[in-house]
Amino acid sequence: MCGIIGYTGNRKSVPILLEGLKTLEYRGYDSAGISVTDDQSVTTVKAKGRLSVLENKLNASEELTATCGIGHTRWATHGEPSDINSHPHSAEHLTLVHNGIIENYAEIGEMLRGVGYTFVSETDTERAAKLLDMFYAKSHDPLEAIFSACRVIRGSYAFGIMFNDRPEVIYSIRKDSPLIVAHESGNGSFIASDIPAILKYTRSYYRLEEGVVAQISKDGVVFYNSEMEPVSQTLEEVDWDVEQAQKGGYPHFMLKEIHEEPEALRKTLEPRIKDGLPHFGIEQLDGEFLAHFTGIHIVACGTAYHAGLIGKAIIEKLARVPVNVEIASEFRYRDPILRPNDLVILLSQSGETADTLAALRHAKAQGIYTLAIVNVIGSSVAREADSVLYTWAGPEIAVASTKAYSVQCSLLYLLALRMTLANRTLEEETVRRICDSMLTKIPSVIAETLKLNDQIYGYAKQIVNAEHVFYIGRDMDWALCTEGSLKLKEISYIHSEAYAAGELKHGTISLITDGIPVIALTTVSKVCEKTVSGIREVKSRGALVIAFAARELAEKYEIPHDELLIIPEIDELLMPFPAVTVLQLLAYHVSALKGLDVDKPRNLAKSVTVE
Repeated sequence: MCGIIGYTGNRKSVPILLEGLKTLEYRGYDSAGISVTDDQSVTTVKAKGRLSVLENKLNASEELTATCGIGHTRWATHGEPSDINSHPHSAEHLTLVHNGIIENYAEIGEMLRGVGYTFVSETDTERAAKLLDMFYAKSHDPLEAIFSACRVIRGSYAFGIMFNDRPEVIYSIRKDSPLIVAHESGNGSFIASDIPAILKYTRSYYRLEEGVVAQISKDGVVFYNSEMEPVSQTLEEVDWDVEQAQKGGYPHFMLKEIHEEPEALRKTLEPRIKDGLPHFGIEQLDGEFLAHFTGIHIVACGTAYHAGLIGKAIIEKLARVPVNVEIASEFRYRDPILRPNDLVILLSQSGETADTLAALRHAKAQGIYTLAIVNVIGSSVAREADSVLYTWAGPEIAVASTKAYSVQCSLLYLLALRMTLANRTLEEETVRRICDSMLTKIPSVIAETLKLNDQIYGYAKQIVNAEHVFYIGRDMDWALCTEGSLKLKEISYIHSEAYAAGELKHGTISLITDGIPVIALTTVSKVCEKTVSGIREVKSRGALVIAFAARELAEKYEIPHDELLIIPEIDELLMPFPAVTVLQLLAYHVSALKGLDVDKPRNLAKSVTVE
């Protein structure tokens, strides 16, 4: 959520800042701004709306030649989206940008008013800027002022700070919000919220540790701990290039990332299947260790939570270990019962999701072993968990997650299979057969599913003007429906709900009227007959039924429908992988047909780094 970019070097900073902010648009925002400094003077330009509004303002102003500056895309939390509430925010001695939330901002505001400060915005960030200004006025030492202010602040933050009397230097510090730092000889130095913002200039970066101040200048980067002593940080290398973060000829990142699912799954699965069996040797999750756990809590938000529902179904089915799936924002507040032999699995694409990180820390405080499944190497969740499984899905730019869901599910499948061997709930040959199908069949079946794009586009045209859509299924089909429904509503703004088909008669059937679209999923044989009964109920009340079914089940049962799509064949156990691709494509085409911003839906952020 929100984006930060900072640059200092020998080039004009404005084009670099704007370009960096554009690469961070996927994080979600409703306003943007930049500040540049030259000869102890600061120029700030900011605007509500898209980056194009900011660009127009900059084009209308005098050319800015400063070589040091900071930029920000804001997603409103304190105060409505407006020019005034946009970042950067300034005080007498400094200007800063901020990601996160200052929880005690009201208390800080009262204290500052008591010593003569006034405020022009509604934001918590302006309070932080003027708190820092108060300390700097006393010491005129950036490090002392930053550490003093951070001892007062409660909440999450990533700050990029420019002091007026140090025109070519940027300072940064973080807590619970991601921030990276980079220097490349000849290109200058950078701070950024995420890697794409700097990839054009360097593949090497530092992931700033919490509570460490980075002082960046055109000549390099120095890090300081809270004792104001220089410390070292680990230099990391990006293992993907800028081309991978571009659309590659697709009209939207979301469609590109759906088409990347076969390759993403190969990259995730191949290193974890050895001699035909699931293998986590790199992560040291051997069978004896996994057999220790008698209960599992999967904790996640949004799409990752829905992947957890699939994980619950497959782990309980194969390994016979009880699993709870928990919404991360509720987990620590409901005082969950955690037993010594429990395992807490944290799912997060970014590894920076604030609620998931808080849940991780709560579990660790209870002495419970934690395992993270994340895509971003070195992210906060990955660093703090006891063990981590990286999904290796490559960059996912679209806010609506697609390939990240599929690879998260694939790792949960492999964990389930590894636990079956440890718990002796399946024969080894059966596990080998499933692993072989995962490795050799899933990517090719998804590739076949992608060829159904035109047919799915036709279904999208039938529901594009709907006000309400319902998804129904049973067993794992219901878990898939929850994700399909989320995809539709988050990018098309159509109200949709997912229901277990058997629940229809317990209230929801009253909402079914003539023409209401119902997406029916039938891939699970043991409950197919029951699902078909639910489909008949909605069809008899005038629903427009679009059914997605496994071929064998469509041939065996007479599925009532207006439209029927046959999902390419694969072992029933693995049907969620091609089925979710169908649901993703349906949501994508509805949004595109409506002319919406598919990759950057309103009010949403790629990485939610505040509670």
